[in-house]
Amino acid sequence: MQEHFSELALLLIIATAAGVVALRLRQPLLIAYIVVGIVVGPAVFGFVSAHDQIDLLAQMGIAVLLFLVGLKLDLAHVRHIGPVALATGLGQLGFTIAVGFGLILLLGRTPLEALYVAVALTFSSTIIIVKLLSDKREIDALHGRIAVGFLIVQDLAVVLAMMVVSALGGGGDSPTEVIFSLLWRVALAAVALYLLMRHVLPRAVSLMARSQELLLIFAIAWGVGLAALGEWAGFSKEAGAFLAGFSLASTSYRDAMSARLTGIRDFLLLFFFIDLGAKLDFSVLGGELWPSVVLSLFVLIGNPLIVMSIMGYMGYRKRTGFLAGLTVAQISEFSIIFIAMGISLGHVGTQALGLVTLVGVTTIAVSTYMIIYSHPLYERLAPWLGLFERRNPQRELAAEQEVGSTRPADVIVFGLGRYGGRFAQGLEAAGLAVVGVDFDPESARAWRGKGLEVRYGDATEAELMESLPLASCAWVVSTLPDIASNRGLLQALRTHHYTRDLAIVARADEDGLILKRLGVPTVIYPMHNAVDFAVEALAGMIRRSREGSWSDDAIDRKDE
Repeated sequence: MQEHFSELALLLIIATAAGVVALRLRQPLLIAYIVVGIVVGPAVFGFVSAHDQIDLLAQMGIAVLLFLVGLKLDLAHVRHIGPVALATGLGQLGFTIAVGFGLILLLGRTPLEALYVAVALTFSSTIIIVKLLSDKREIDALHGRIAVGFLIVQDLAVVLAMMVVSALGGGGDSPTEVIFSLLWRVALAAVALYLLMRHVLPRAVSLMARSQELLLIFAIAWGVGLAALGEWAGFSKEAGAFLAGFSLASTSYRDAMSARLTGIRDFLLLFFFIDLGAKLDFSVLGGELWPSVVLSLFVLIGNPLIVMSIMGYMGYRKRTGFLAGLTVAQISEFSIIFIAMGISLGHVGTQALGLVTLVGVTTIAVSTYMIIYSHPLYERLAPWLGLFERRNPQRELAAEQEVGSTRPADVIVFGLGRYGGRFAQGLEAAGLAVVGVDFDPESARAWRGKGLEVRYGDATEAELMESLPLASCAWVVSTLPDIASNRGLLQALRTHHYTRDLAIVARADEDGLILKRLGVPTVIYPMHNAVDFAVEALAGMIRRSREGSWSDDAIDRKDE
């Protein structure tokens, strides 16, 4: 046991060093982790023996990943995905599967292996794309919103594919028996999920949310528990974890759970990619280099072209189609997970895993630079992209008008205690659009009941910022009571590249000095303001009384 502990500690140190190199090269960390797995695996040094422990952590990481995918899939969002996201997502899936299947057959693979690899090539990495678009502050741009929309379509396709593959692994049943078995189990799961979402989970989550720590433990327990139940019911761990997240997606606490789980997901997935790299058979990889080059070019060029074609046909400009198309120029971690499922079920061999891994590493590395430098790349290619634009891009013009008429959030107020809540109410009464944020579920529910738009979550979590309208607001105001919370909020805002006006409430002069040293441009002193107001009001009443105009109405006895 001590030996395994030391191995895991050494793995984390090596992974950290490799991650630093990946950051300098502006590459996703998962590539660094796969390389670490190759280095520590039997192909190179082979000093790791804690395979069972790493595999267990890897399975936990996959469950948490699928839980978070389901957690992001709010029903309200699904209803507003829009025709372009649905058409682009389904079009890209159909094109990649059909053309990829034929291409892989030409490379000499069996029909079943060709089908597996073709399906794996359709999935793009939601994690990487959202991270890159967020870093470029393009997640709320038109092409960013469209990209997120068809990524949701892809995520749904991932879960459906895993459920079908898991059902096909049941034995010698005929396709008709497999389909009927899957349909009745899906129907039963849907009914049970509906009853839980309607009658049980809202109250349970509200109870857990009284403690941030308990809410985190509940989220992990619910996700892993339904993952185990999904495997027992004949779906898969992945499908069960996805449904667990989806069942909580419509609650007001999903952003808080997502923010807390993101770091845990990244930590656990580290072991999945290390485990993957350690299991790669280099005797097989040598024969996969040429096929991986062909398929990588197909993904890097073919996927963006089909997205651009569909978006151009639907009435979007070539620039929007190009920028959105670049987001599907790679395959994802789900592609590797999907092939790994096929190997565990005996449908494909390790050659397929090696091929898809090589394609994944290549396309992720190249497409990352394509997205980072998307605008200079577009300027160079624009003269040849006119084929993908109509003379009148009517849908994009309509989308721009719709975005332009949307009322922005003028102020975001963090902390809705007695002062913060009244402050937010006063701003709304003055005609400003206000969004409040509070980590106390009772306070959030109370202010929401009074008509204030409130998000539940911890203000110190950078991930929470993704759900807030920071791009449109003019001011951020914090009424959080302690310096530590405000320091965390400042770090989260900087991570999200917030550069507009900021004000923080200080309860004491010492706190105000610390906030100023931290770079806060505006510090509000409620006690000073209240004293100044009271002095001014009382002095006015005394002056009026001396002038003989004293009346009881001059004193407002309402408890403020």
